[in-house]
Amino acid sequence: MNKARQPFAILCILFLMGAFLLACSSNKNEPGSNAAANPAAGNTAATSAPATETAVAANTSSDSAAATRPYTDYRGHTVEIPVNPQRIIYSGETYGDLIALGVQAIGYPLSMGEGQVFEDKLTGVEDVGFPINLEKTLELQPDLIIYAGIEAADFDALSKIAPTIIFDTFAPLKDRMLEIGDILGKTAEAEAWLAQYQTQEDAMWAQLKASGMKEGETASVFTYYPGDRLFVMATTGLSQVLYGENGFKPTPAIQKVLDADMGFQEISMEVIQEYAGDRIFLLTPVADEAKKSTEKLLESAVWKSLPAVKNGHVYTQDIMKTSSDAATREWLLGEIPSMLKQ
Repeated sequence: MNKARQPFAILCILFLMGAFLLACSSNKNEPGSNAAANPAAGNTAATSAPATETAVAANTSSDSAAATRPYTDYRGHTVEIPVNPQRIIYSGETYGDLIALGVQAIGYPLSMGEGQVFEDKLTGVEDVGFPINLEKTLELQPDLIIYAGIEAADFDALSKIAPTIIFDTFAPLKDRMLEIGDILGKTAEAEAWLAQYQTQEDAMWAQLKASGMKEGETASVFTYYPGDRLFVMATTGLSQVLYGENGFKPTPAIQKVLDADMGFQEISMEVIQEYAGDRIFLLTPVADEAKKSTEKLLESAVWKSLPAVKNGHVYTQDIMKTSSDAATREWLLGEIPSMLKQ
């Protein structure tokens, strides 16, 4: 695996396979721009200053709305996108990136936002479904579609509706925020958010070390998925925060997973000791079957023998609230100290 991906995101991607193969044939081409004609174009003969200023303002506004620029996404598609997109449809795992930049999409798969820390910020956003519904997408008349899928058929179908970018929602936070800031014409805002986030993160680690966190302490993040499948998390979600520059250290076994640039790795309960750190963060799963597997783990002799368990250094968190998006990452900076006080 080359990219850090959360387990639930992988399941989401599996559902996308083939969805557009059925829908492509029923879609019509949509003009690439809905910008109004410039009413003030060529109006250079105005005789009064107020009229001239009004015409210039209208001209500037219209030009800004209609202006486009070439953009090449990480899959190699070069697309003409709006300089300042106004009607965005976003279909991907990291909608909280937009929220962090003060941007609200007109359409988003609302099921992907259920249980997320930003769920209450989705009021007024239209549900485009998952897999994405082409008819609903066309109805919303977007001027830009930002899409996390990588299938060529998906890209072709969506491109018939509006300029479409395939976006890497699993890129590291800094890379992703600068990229989405560029796409949305919010580069300054993205840079400011990243600087503020770094300040807050440094302050959190300073606070934790002042309250007893020891230098070199290790941490692990575990979760279950249906099928009695136990995973240790690496370059994804909560672990991305925990293994920050001034944060906890991974165990040697987890370091190997990190070195392989894997979001997570499935392990057996028999080897959990090799991955367990001084602190253990246990993510509460969504599926009932996975919850039962978690309960079974907590009652096992292997679990009870772990030093972190014996020392009371086990912390639980809803897996849906440990996503990689910017809004969640910022929320976690306040949540982690609260968790460690448990």
